[in-house]
Order: sequence, then C-alpha cells, then structure tokens
Amino acid sequence: MPAGDEMPSTLQRSGKKAQRTWSKAHDSAVETYGEGERAHRTAFSALKHTHEKVGDHWEPKDTPGPSDDRAANPNARKGKGETAGGVDVKGHSREELYERAKKLGVRGRSKMTKMELGQAIARKQG
Repeated sequence: MPAGDEMPSTLQRSGKKAQRTWSKAHDSAVETYGEGERAHRTAFSALKHTHEKVGDHWEPKDTPGPSDDRAANPNARKGKGETAGGVDVKGHSREELYERAKKLGVRGRSKMTKMELGQAIARKQG
C-alpha cells in the first residue's frame, strides 16, 4: 500500500478493510490534491462513512453513511458545522452513546445531547 508509510497508528491497529479504505482514498487524494493535510482529511472522510473510531482503533459501522450532521452536509468542506471526531452519532442512540461515555468516565454526561456525548467520547479516545 503506497499510503502505508503515512498510515496513522489508529489505523495500524484496525482491520484490513479500514486500512484499505483509508489507503485507497488517501492515494486518490494525493493524486488529486498532492501530499499533505488535505489528502489525510479526505481519506478520513471516506473512512468515517464505513467505520467508527472506538478507543484506539476503527471498527466497521452497522450501517454505512455519514457519522454526524457535518459529514452529511456538502458545506463541510468549508469547515462549517459540528463534528463528533469519528464517533458515529447518527448510527447510535443517545443511550448507546451515554453508556460508552459512562465506560470512559465522561463527567456531566447525563445532561449532554447526542452530539455532545459524541464529542466527549472522541476527546476521551484521543
């Protein structure tokens, strides 16, 4: 995989499908945009449609699609809207996100919205 040298450690700890998805998207983005941050962002955007960050690795989603409202919005390229940093807010209920936050020791979780829970989980996962 040409992108293998640049593959983030969270992907190195993930399954082959996640690695292939990121690598193919990254290589294509490098051809289009050149090396750099934009290629990485593009690759992660593609990965987030099929996988979700759980702890220190990426796991396949039950249902492919955007993970949050920002990922679903075509204006996301302009940096507008909130993101949950790879946590699949759209694919999980508030209760599921609450339980994940509880396991991670997120404080104040009982008053958080789904998006806030997703963001807190993303921060805790690093």
